[in-house]
Amino acid sequence: MQQGRRSRAFIPVLSVLAVGAAGAGIAFATLTVGAPEKTGSVQFSNPNSGGAAAATTSTVKCPTVADKLPDIPASAQAEVDRSLRLLDTQIAEANQRIVNTVGQGGPNLVQNAILGPLEDKRVATINRIATAIGRSAARPIGLEVLAPCTLNQ
Repeated sequence: MQQGRRSRAFIPVLSVLAVGAAGAGIAFATLTVGAPEKTGSVQFSNPNSGGAAAATTSTVKCPTVADKLPDIPASAQAEVDRSLRLLDTQIAEANQRIVNTVGQGGPNLVQNAILGPLEDKRVATINRIATAIGRSAARPIGLEVLAPCTLNQ
């Protein structure tokens, strides 16, 4: 095989993996879109409990952002709404990661692999909200304190 050329069997495998990953991402996004950020946490119920709403694992609890924002200019409303939905999606993804990693890793797994990266994502999203508002009105300050999340036990 020449250098820099991949075998013909390798390319279809990558294509199948890419399509599968994209499909899983779309399916997850479809399940999480539209969930309002009321308490900033998502509870996962035990599928064996007959539909009871009892939580089976810890969940992420994040401060709400929407109620802490100043008046949003009409020109920024769509971007702010998208970013608020993204914050909801980030919480749902973190909760799903908690469910998927139960019993794995050491004592700092949740902080290092879930809460830390979640805070980084929330800082970026909250900054996008502040920037969107700041294009037409006074940029809100101090919103970054809403980025850290905790774990409900």
